[in-house]
Amino acid sequence: MTGEKRRQPKYRQIADDLRAAIDAGRYRPGDRLPGENPLAAEHDVAVMTARQALNALKSEGLVESRRGAGFFVRSFTPIRRRSIARLSREQWGSGASIFAADDGRELTAEVDVLGAVTPPKAVARVLGLDGGNAFARSRRHLVDGRPVLLSTSYLPHDLVAGSPITWEDTGPGGIYARLAELGSAPAHFREEVRVRAPSSEEAEGLNLSGATPVVKISRTAYTHDGRAVEVNQMTLDSLAYVLEYDFDA
Repeated sequence: MTGEKRRQPKYRQIADDLRAAIDAGRYRPGDRLPGENPLAAEHDVAVMTARQALNALKSEGLVESRRGAGFFVRSFTPIRRRSIARLSREQWGSGASIFAADDGRELTAEVDVLGAVTPPKAVARVLGLDGGNAFARSRRHLVDGRPVLLSTSYLPHDLVAGSPITWEDTGPGGIYARLAELGSAPAHFREEVRVRAPSSEEAEGLNLSGATPVVKISRTAYTHDGRAVEVNQMTLDSLAYVLEYDFDA
């Protein structure tokens, strides 16, 4: 054992050993890891220390816990979010979902049409609403039954009122294709990305522990003349996504 490893907390040493075993294929996706009691006995530590080791691997996204059954190697492959290709006009203009540009897995969405709302001040400022209402719709996206993304879109109410954007199913190409039909096609997008701990509401919506960080993405869609027509605030399970950016120099 190296000096560096000896200086690590015991639970970290156990987590490192288990991670190495997973990397080596001794435990494959779906396999159950040794439980807290066997790990504690094997490494001559308290059960709480063994539990810390398993929870450390869980926070890294390598394993998942199942109530009453233990810890298992995760079989969920992170989604490759192709952040540039998905927003091209060629994508949504053809009637395809922007999510289809990712890694091909099917996302299902639980949609909540919120209607006319008073938006957050920052959103109102970007949309130039000056005290006016926004139209809002929220979605909870799932892959293979697992919630991976929460999002809320805000659009100028006077622009989209009465259009299919206010329907639960906005039709082929989604919101951006409908904005194009209204003469306000997105021509430029801006995304801001940051990482933080989830709020209790976010943790519940994504089935996360408070120790698992989330990725916050705020995207603004602009028309050719620079008008902001949508602000989409997203919360991603950080363990479920790889953010891919592919562009020319």
